[in-house]
Amino acid sequence: GMELAGVSQRTSRPVVGVIGDSTFAHSGITSLLGTVYNAGVGTLCILDNRTTAMTGCQGNPCNGVTLMESAKGTSPLDVEPEKPLDLVELCRALGVEDVELVDSQDLKAVREALRKAVHEHADQLSVIVFKSPCRLIDRSRRPAPRIEDCRACGVCIQIGCPALGRAEDNTACIDPLQCIGCDQCVQSCPFGCIAREGE
Repeated sequence: GMELAGVSQRTSRPVVGVIGDSTFAHSGITSLLGTVYNAGVGTLCILDNRTTAMTGCQGNPCNGVTLMESAKGTSPLDVEPEKPLDLVELCRALGVEDVELVDSQDLKAVREALRKAVHEHADQLSVIVFKSPCRLIDRSRRPAPRIEDCRACGVCIQIGCPALGRAEDNTACIDPLQCIGCDQCVQSCPFGCIAREGE
């Protein structure tokens, strides 16, 4: 709607929308269809975390967990999905030609997909499905990475991870009790100061 109202032409900024997978299933599909039908352009980012995290982790069409299974308190990871909605195929069926599936834990792939969508494909409608399980559902952990020779640039702190902080000398530090081992800090450090054991 913002793109069709001319916002991108007035601001010279691309129009990017962000929606969760369950919200997309119950109210975003018709909006995307309307955008396709009216030849809208822009980028839609669907955050596919396999749950409905904001309202209790209940099932939804994207994770294949029914409301009856959710009522039993069953985790989406413990249930064999019936027929989960394939977001990539659905978007293509609606008429979106530029659809990409990206691992949301791969920082380089995320940046590249966004760059392509808003710069190289700015004249068309793009959908990026960022897929990775919600941490409220997938509680698996890996040991915290180590930090050596930190240059105190603060780039890793900017990702907003609650496990990252600053020591008294302003260098980065990791709280091993809060760290789940997602490697976002490893990927974001421009100097390679954060690494896993043996790397």
